[in-house]
Amino acid sequence: MSKRDPRGRPSADRTSLYDEITGKILAELEAGRLPWVQPWGTTAAKAPLAMPTNAATGRGYSGVNVLILWGAVISHGFPSQGWLTFRQALSLGGNVRKGERGTTVVYADRFVPDDERRRARETGDEAQAIPFLKRFTVFNVAQCDGLPEDLVAAVPTPEPGLIEPTVDALIRASGIDFRIGGDRAYYAPGPDYVTVPPPQAFFEPINWHRTALHECAHASGAAHRLGRDLTGSFGSKKYAFEELVAEIASAFCCAALGIAPTVRHADYIGSWAEVLREDNRAIVRAASQASKAADWLLAFAPQTGEPGQAIATTPEAARQAA
Repeated sequence: MSKRDPRGRPSADRTSLYDEITGKILAELEAGRLPWVQPWGTTAAKAPLAMPTNAATGRGYSGVNVLILWGAVISHGFPSQGWLTFRQALSLGGNVRKGERGTTVVYADRFVPDDERRRARETGDEAQAIPFLKRFTVFNVAQCDGLPEDLVAAVPTPEPGLIEPTVDALIRASGIDFRIGGDRAYYAPGPDYVTVPPPQAFFEPINWHRTALHECAHASGAAHRLGRDLTGSFGSKKYAFEELVAEIASAFCCAALGIAPTVRHADYIGSWAEVLREDNRAIVRAASQASKAADWLLAFAPQTGEPGQAIATTPEAARQAA
């Protein structure tokens, strides 16, 4: 008899869902595209640069769901980053148009099997939880009729002049030991500091801020912050995984702050693809950790109404939307 998940489905369904997500991300990487760097501001993107949100609750989607929903927005040409379940559309007085196909997103959680609970009681050890994914379907607000106008209206993008001061204020408020100088950008885990070359070393000033956010994303993983594994040496799979986390985290931060994400380490694409091929859960874990890193950093952004602020963010901004 096959094992079953906490919802009563065969465990193979969990595996196939991980495989399905990983397969899509791998296909993008092998084509030289990165799902966390979309062509915002081009004819391919009708929606504004922003993080996807649940239009009914206002909560931001997180983790791998951001990559899934960004991909759907681009591939289908949706003009909005707002999403709803079928029932949420009805509850708001609208409806999903007949014939529209939804986008599958996932909810990640953990459960402790009964056998493991018994083993833990008998041995005195801590029970080990098993991760699982649950799929559900959402629809872009552009696929719905009859919704309140304020849900369909495009969210204005931050004024360009406010973006860079916001990033500067965020870095200062984070408490990260941030140093400017030298000719390369990096985070030093042991002494716990970030170094970024001076802004004049960059072709465009905004690239300095993109780079700063990437390195600060690494710093968020320190033991006294989020406690990620930063022990990987250059060229190792641990190193590649942490670079993947920082790449995605900085892209999430950029999108939330109104900065079009770009690729900092395109030469790592091969090593990222290798990590994903060996572990079908790696992209889900990396994107989840990236959301936590972005959430941690964005919590230090000054709130709307204060000098230099482009957006309002809270520690809940990147949590999973239901």
